[in-house]
Amino acid sequence: MLCVGNGFSLGGWMRAVIVANGPMAKPPLGTLVRRGGDLVVCVDGGAAHSLTLGLKPDVVVGDMDSIDPALRQHLMEEGVRMVEFPRRKDETDLELAVRYAVTEGATDLVLLGALGGRIDHTLANLMLLASPELEGVGARIVEGNQEVFLVREEAVIEGKPGDTVSLLPLTEDAAGIYTEGLEYPLRDGVLTFGAARGVSNVLLDPRARVRLKKGLLLVVHHHQERS
Repeated sequence: MLCVGNGFSLGGWMRAVIVANGPMAKPPLGTLVRRGGDLVVCVDGGAAHSLTLGLKPDVVVGDMDSIDPALRQHLMEEGVRMVEFPRRKDETDLELAVRYAVTEGATDLVLLGALGGRIDHTLANLMLLASPELEGVGARIVEGNQEVFLVREEAVIEGKPGDTVSLLPLTEDAAGIYTEGLEYPLRDGVLTFGAARGVSNVLLDPRARVRLKKGLLLVVHHHQERS
């Protein structure tokens, strides 16, 4: 499957916007308005972020330990579904929310409020992109003007010339890497886990392409600040 950097896969799709409860210092990339057919899934206390962004939740998922009780009651009165889990569990609330969205048929996921705050949560949320459950699903984490998504085979990166793009391997070796439209090209290249060679490349065209034959690559795309 060809994954597109703006979060939309080719062909028919259903988008889910998943709003986690992490710090959200500034509005996410672009204007994330709700579209017809979008599913808005809030992760526990992320419901407050969702309302701040003008996104009415369809469902709140989690152990309900961080959502304000008054807000929870208000949302329930508005018909918002509550999917509650016990506090002692093996999955994070975000992982459960992602699983819920995929089960509901979402093919594209936009995750907000998933970076910053606790380092362990941030790392776990980034590694969640590599979950086998998301194979064949377009998924990206958006924080301000930066977005993160995973390349399993091939991806298109969309932005503006001058944007910074980093390619970080999530496996021991990411090999057979070919890039087009980046200042520092790779031709059958190898990026080794733990090395910083793939950091701070530069987008030359509005669209760049990345392909790889082995491993997993995390793409971190820093868009230029909007005026």
